[in-house]
Amino acid sequence: MHPLDNPAWNALHESHRAYARGDAQIRLYLPEFAPFGGIHPEADKSAFQNLYVPDNDFIYLIGDMPDLPSGYVLEKQLVCLQMICPEPIDMVVSDAIQGLTQDHARDLSALVNLVQPGYFREKTSQMGQYYGIYLNGILAAVTGERMRMNGYTEISAVVTHPDFTGRGLASQLVAHAVNINLAAGQLPFLHVTEDNVRAIALYEKLGFQTRRKMDFWKITI
Repeated sequence: MHPLDNPAWNALHESHRAYARGDAQIRLYLPEFAPFGGIHPEADKSAFQNLYVPDNDFIYLIGDMPDLPSGYVLEKQLVCLQMICPEPIDMVVSDAIQGLTQDHARDLSALVNLVQPGYFREKTSQMGQYYGIYLNGILAAVTGERMRMNGYTEISAVVTHPDFTGRGLASQLVAHAVNINLAAGQLPFLHVTEDNVRAIALYEKLGFQTRRKMDFWKITI
């Protein structure tokens, strides 16, 4: 199996081992980092004995999933395209991009949760490096790194504040993050819902290629 066929599972056994909970059948990010997890390719229903979903919260299992036992609710299936960018992106960066630190944590969390609520948690920013563009003192756009394993880095949180869309900020940030990872020997990949035609077109224009479809299964108890 290719490492990207089970990205959360592999990330939680490699670069993000310190952020993991679970056992030999199922591995999840600690809820303060991300609501994602993966299961062993040969796992069965017994894997869910150790599946913990906090009250009033959810998890997304990524990839293939066996039948859920009673007591668990499958709320949603998100079908995403998993895209990779094997070549550097040639782009003129016209806005100042800066690496975000703990000093920017409040601005970063507020912006991502404004546009993509529910996924960005208290410690998500510790999963990788995040980059941002400030305009007029406001964090106008961000992009960061989420799941990470040997040789692969997920580009995530591609977010622009509603007041600053249409300026090419997201493209500059994605290009910046992609090129840094490629230079470090990491292949950038991302996930985008298959019905997000606008985002898919942007990524394809930048040089991303669809590798496969990937299911995200939203589970609650």
